[in-house]
Amino acid sequence: MSNVFIAFQANEESRPIVDAIVADNPEATVVYSPGLVKIDAPGRLVIRRETIEEQIGRKYDLQQLQINLVTLSGNLDEDDDEFTLSWKH
Repeated sequence: MSNVFIAFQANEESRPIVDAIVADNPEATVVYSPGLVKIDAPGRLVIRRETIEEQIGRKYDLQQLQINLVTLSGNLDEDDDEFTLSWKH
């Protein structure tokens, strides 16, 4: 199974997003580099709006992910509630 990944700028806005991703994807691995946070997961990674809202304590539009997004790998499927990366065969 191939890994999918997503990477964000390492800043205060990204921190609760990364925490939410880790909470929803316990198999994910987080790598911190200067200026960058990369999250790898085997096969599938789900980012849930609801979990981010719990982290930040307010409403959140998943489109805001794009502001600090650096790169991603995998097929993207998104709606108002979830942003999912996976490899479809």
